[in-house]
Amino acid sequence: MEKGEKIIIAGGGLGGLTLAWLLFQKGIPATVLEASSRLGGRIQTIKGNLDTPLELGATWFSDLHPNLLWLLNNLGLKKYPQYSEGISLFETRSFEPPQHFFVPASESPSYRIAGGTGALIAALLQGLPAENIVTNAPVTAITASGHELFVKTADGGMRAAGNIVVCMPPQLAASKIKFTPALPEAVQRVLPEVQTWMAGALKFTLEYTEPFWRTEGYSGMLYSHAGIITEMYDHTNFEEDKFGFTGFLNSSAAAYPQAIRKELVLQQLEPLLGQNVQRPAGYFDKVWADAFVLQGNPVFQRPHHHNGHPLLQLPYMEERLFFCGTETATAFAGYMEGAVIAAKRLAAQLT
Repeated sequence: MEKGEKIIIAGGGLGGLTLAWLLFQKGIPATVLEASSRLGGRIQTIKGNLDTPLELGATWFSDLHPNLLWLLNNLGLKKYPQYSEGISLFETRSFEPPQHFFVPASESPSYRIAGGTGALIAALLQGLPAENIVTNAPVTAITASGHELFVKTADGGMRAAGNIVVCMPPQLAASKIKFTPALPEAVQRVLPEVQTWMAGALKFTLEYTEPFWRTEGYSGMLYSHAGIITEMYDHTNFEEDKFGFTGFLNSSAAAYPQAIRKELVLQQLEPLLGQNVQRPAGYFDKVWADAFVLQGNPVFQRPHHHNGHPLLQLPYMEERLFFCGTETATAFAGYMEGAVIAAKRLAAQLT
């Protein structure tokens, strides 16, 4: 068993890493245990075949998200507006031509992070001691004993801590972690029913050598009720020298092999944007239903079900166990803003 640590954070997504960063700024070290082999949670920026930063996870934010903007400013990261100039398309039915429309300039546009959303995770990690970040360490049990809590990981390792913050989706925590003594019955009922935002979503990206749609007067924005793509956006980088699209596919397409999804995506886009669509430098997609996001087949009554629930704001196990993460936020739950709000709340409690 490793010696006692003041704070252990279970989950290395935006909420967990922001909390660790905020605590470290106040001279309080915390150890982050991440179940998967990578950090970032539902932020996942990959490099395409042409080194284009491509988003498979969280991407957009706006001026309505002051806490995220505060964090970006403190980390020295730049934002830039989502491109929307030109003709946008809306497919209502497969047997009707698409409707053309223009998106007027907004006083509060959607933004993206220069370098990709993954730059936010990288910047947080630069401000944390590497030895305090542990990957491939799924938490399987949290036990209270005496004046400490003990965390057990899947490899059988045990760590002691004064405080533990669970920064993973509550539904996942309920199914993966054994709490001893058991959490109150009301909490046990709520945790499995907290909807995990993005769970089950299917996001895709396309990479191209040129922004041919822009030169043809298109914005790259598409909404569709007719094809495998349900929504799509221009994905040109901040420097405007890497080009592509990103968007969402119909969730039922998760049943298809990736090669078939690619084929159907290009098949839908060619009549809309021309033959250049058929020559991507890369196609990538991700179904957000792996073991690090979702467990079982939960049924939720409505979007954001139980997000920000009052029971998620309370400490347990003699006020030494806390829940954090975007689903616990009382505003903008499920978004990057919600993750930062939750982290700031917990940092204030723990300091």
